Parts: sequence; structure tokens; C-alpha cells
Amino acid sequence: MQSWMPPERGPFVGRHSEVADVVARLGQHRLVTLVGVGGVGKSRLAARAADGPAADSFETVHWTPLWSLGSRALLTTLVADACGLSDHSSREPVDALGAWIGRRRVLLILDSCEHLVAECAELVEALLGRCPGLVVLATSREPLGVAGESLFPVAPLPPDTDALDLFTERAAAAGVSWESAEDQVAAAEVCQRLEGIPLALELAAAHLPDQPVRAMARLLRDRLGLAEPADSTLQPSRHRALRTTIGWSHELCEPRERLLWARLSVFRSDASVADVVRVCRGGPLTDEVLVEALDGLRRKSLLTLHGGRLRMLDTVREYGAMWLDELGETAATADRHARHFHEVVVSAEGDWWGPGQAAAYTRIASCHGDLCAALEHLLATDPGRAAAMAGSLGFFWACCGHLHEAGHYLEECARLTAEPAAVVAKACWALGVVRCLRGEYEAADRLGERAQRAALLAADDALLADAAYLRGLVMLLRGEPLRALDAAERALARPLGASPAVARCRLVRVFALTASGSLLRARAAAEDLRAESVAAGEHWTRSYTEYQLAVMALHEDRSADAAAHARAMLRDKRAIGDAFGLGLGLDLLAAALAALDEAERSATAYGAGQAFWDMVGHPQRGTPELEPLRARSERTARSRIGDTAYDESYVLATLTDPYRTLRGLLAGD
Repeated sequence: MQSWMPPERGPFVGRHSEVADVVARLGQHRLVTLVGVGGVGKSRLAARAADGPAADSFETVHWTPLWSLGSRALLTTLVADACGLSDHSSREPVDALGAWIGRRRVLLILDSCEHLVAECAELVEALLGRCPGLVVLATSREPLGVAGESLFPVAPLPPDTDALDLFTERAAAAGVSWESAEDQVAAAEVCQRLEGIPLALELAAAHLPDQPVRAMARLLRDRLGLAEPADSTLQPSRHRALRTTIGWSHELCEPRERLLWARLSVFRSDASVADVVRVCRGGPLTDEVLVEALDGLRRKSLLTLHGGRLRMLDTVREYGAMWLDELGETAATADRHARHFHEVVVSAEGDWWGPGQAAAYTRIASCHGDLCAALEHLLATDPGRAAAMAGSLGFFWACCGHLHEAGHYLEECARLTAEPAAVVAKACWALGVVRCLRGEYEAADRLGERAQRAALLAADDALLADAAYLRGLVMLLRGEPLRALDAAERALARPLGASPAVARCRLVRVFALTASGSLLRARAAAEDLRAESVAAGEHWTRSYTEYQLAVMALHEDRSADAAAHARAMLRDKRAIGDAFGLGLGLDLLAAALAALDEAERSATAYGAGQAFWDMVGHPQRGTPELEPLRARSERTARSRIGDTAYDESYVLATLTDPYRTLRGLLAGD
């Protein structure tokens, strides 16, 4: 299984022998670092090396783009996210990641380590010590300095051959060809002046429709002809060639394109056009002018479009950030960026109970890097607003596996601010949910008490209901359903109206009734809540009503109904990206399939479920009544097909992409 790999920005010219050399080193060394200046092609070389024969010798390949990371404290968490680990445990992130990789043969690519060299070195040393099958391929402008590191210098392309081929291809893509021998000589001179640096050549080629190649060669001759003394150590000429080309691209931009380039440097995720307009408009950049400027930056190869989202290379972004600072707009742009993404979170929270819920989860996931950047900026400039944003964001992150990030920012907010009671109540509630999902029930209960006290001070019934939901959830997971039922009933006795907090408290009531044996009341309450969830068009609450209805059906030997409810739960959990919920749902489906005499598929479902439990970093979890159902259904399935056949199906599923297995189990139901 291979995780996301960076798309090519253009043709991969030359380097083929280097790809083979890198692949060979990956078979001989556990840490290979591609070292070279910005724009020389390190990332593209790493992608090619990992996407070819090297990938076949690893169980999984994981790509981690580090340029977007602002908080050094979240390095390990970012790597864990890239590896598919949505850790719900209370372990240190490096321990959880090491256990997740284990003894598997894994290739981990750390791209753009130069701003985190010491931190990357520490993480790599720790992981290599824990994971005997792990191999790391890093790209950086300087070595990591780890014992046993194999350095692979990435040089520019040979100017007379590969560089000229690349420049010619990119010129053709821009609609330009060499019309004469003089043009060919000028093109060769451009490649010499730019020292074969791929990014510099691509940027230069983008200007050919407006700047003939012979004029381009003359301009570069003037700019780079006065070389530094041969013994100068201040800056290698290839640095000057790249900076000159980026600076030249900057000069050739229209003034409004330059301003937009500078403002775009604040983004840390691939950005939608709508996000760019909201953050970057102002002054001469009206909405219409801004869209035109975006198109101009794309034509000049300074921006690329991938899946409807805009991407800027980190080398180009660095120049934009420098120019933004020169303009004196860094703080103001960061303020607008943070304000916009706070509004994104508030809007997503408002859509939680309704047909926009799944889209809200997708939206939150798509701009993860920018949400982190906004929180970091607000923690430094407006901790109260950071606390409000983190409180609204915490439940989304808890549901889709970003527990460490949620915990990190919420704890920082608690350390830096003492805000109004309503903000404190929501932040304590969100942090309590995080602690509960990590199995830290005592800490979660204390946070629930704090949230309750703050909600009382704020006289906010919805916040009181959420505090009750948190405390009830802790009680359920401790095996105290009657206490959980009492907490939910007390909250629901208040005139709350329709709100997400009401749905969550009603869900606690359903779980508590089931666990205490009141199945008729539980079923009626679950069916009512499910009907309202379906009418509202939301997924999270409905998924857990389906969970409870499946548990009840299993207790009452209604196996076909249980399987239908489990599949409905899985579809809802898949819509919002909840790995924890997918593990629960697959366990339920496995139990139902065993009762339906589909023993082999039951083993497959249990194996896929185990893959999701591994993904969240702890053994199978759920409310206490689920454990005996698991044990009974496994005994039933083993008795049908025998231990050997059962184990074969189970193990195969644990080694297969669980999302693919899930699709197969849901197909045709």
C-alpha cells in the first residue's frame, strides 16, 4: 500500500541513472538523504525513486511534506498522520508511531527537512532504533547528521544535455520553439547561466512567450556575468542563479501579481480559490483583479493547480514571504488568514447538525495545515480567540483522528488564557473528549466537571448538555450505565431546543438504556433519534444509533437486521473519516456475519477491523457490552470453518488495505 505521492510539476528529464543509484542505496542503507539547493529537484528525484522498483520492496511507502509544519512540537504527529496512524492512545507520539511501524518493511520519505534538521534527526534516530524494517529517504538542503546516514548530493542537470532538453520541452509546452541556430545557441547559454537548476529553467521557460530566448540570454549575461571571486564562500553561484531567476520572475510579474504572490506565502495547505480570495484580497486586489492575478501566476509556473486547489513550491513561497515582510504586510496578512480560518471552523460547527456535516468534515481535513497555522498565530497574538477556535475545532479533530493536535492546542490555550466562562466550558469539553478517546477517563471526568462549572457560570444550557455528554461518555466506558443515564436525563430536562448537544445527550441515553438491559426503551429512543438524524441529513449521530440498533439486534438474535445496521453505520463513518468508528462497525458486522453462517466473511471483517484498531493505536474498544459479543461470534465462526481457515482469512485482511476490504464488505448489500 502506498500513501500520497507528490504529483510531477513537469517532465522528468535526465536523472534516470540517479534514480537507480538512489534505489540501490535504499537497499543498502537505512537513512538516505538527498542533499542540494532549493529547486534542484530533490523532491522529484525522491518521488521517482520511491515510485518505481523501490516501492515493490516495501510493504508501504509514506510521503511526509514537512514544509507546511509550523509547530516543531507536532513533527512526529505530522509524520504519524502521513503514515495513516490516527493515534487514540495516551502514549508519546514517537512511541505510538514506532509501535505502528513495528517490524514491517516501510519506506518513510521526509521531504524538506532543512528547517527542522535537529528535530528530524532526533525522530529518525528514535524510529530507526525501534523499527528494524524501516528505511528513511530524506530531502534537505543540509545533512541530518545521523550516524549511518548515506548522503546523496543532488547536482543540477548538465547544462549542455539534460538541462537543455528540459528547457526545450518546457519551452514547447509554452508554445515556443527554437526557430534558428541563434535561438539554439541562446537556449544553451540560458541553461549555462542558470547552471542546469530545474526550477530556474522551468520559471525561465514560462516567460518565453513574452521574452524571446535571445533577449533572455542577454539579460542573464548582464545579471550573472559579473561572478563573485573564485575564492568567495558567501554564496555558491547556483544559489545566485536560482535567486536571480525567481527575482526575475518577480520583476516580470504585474504589480498586482507580485502582491498576490507575497500574500499567498501565508498558506500552509493547498488552497482553494475561495480561501485565497478571502485572505488575499484588499487594496488593489479586488475579487476580479485577484482572479486575473492568479491566472497570471499560473501561466508563469509560480502556481500549479491540483484537484481544484492551488499549490506553490516552498522555494517560491520563501521568496514571497520575504517580499511580504518587505511590504510590511506580514502581520496583517497573518491576521486575515487566522480570522478567515476561524470563520471556516465556526461555519463547519454550524453545519454539524444537518446536511452539511460530511462536507464540513471534509473541509476541515482539507485545510489542516492552515488551521494549525491560524491557531499558532492566534496563540501568539490573541490567546482568547485561539481558545474559542480550538474549542470549536476540537470535536472535529477528535472524530477524525487528530487527537494529538487537538490536545496540544487546547492545552496551550488553557495555559495562556483565562477567557469568559463560555469559552472555558467549550475548551474543557473538547479537551475532555480528547482525553476520553485516549482512554484517560479520570482526566476526562475532571475536565467534564470544569466544563460543567463554567457552563453554569455562563448560564448556557447547550454547554451544560455537552458537559453532561462528556461525563456520561466516561461513565459508559467505565461500565456505569445507570449513572450515565442519570447525567443524560438531567441535562435533557432543561429546555435546550434543537442543537448538537441535545443529540449527543440523547445518544448517551440510548447507550445507557442498552447497557442497563432496557432494550425496548433503548430501541424506541434509538429509532426516534435515527429518524431525526436521517431527516437532518447528518451522519455522526445516526452512525451511533445504527451501532446501538445493531447491538440490540444481536442480543435478540436478529442477525440480518444487525448486519444491515452495521453496514449503515460503516457508510456513515466512512463519510466523515472516522477510523475509530470504522473499527467498531466492522466488529459489529463480523458478529452479525458469524450469526448468519458467513464465517469466512466474518473473519475478514474482524481482520479489517483489527487493521483500523491498529490505526488508532490501541486494542479493540467500545462500550463493555461489545466484548462478549466479539468473543461469542469468533467462537461461532471458528466452529463453522475451523481455526486454520479462520486464521488465514483474518490474517490476510489485517495485511490488506482496510478501506479496500471495507468496500468489498459493503458492496451489494
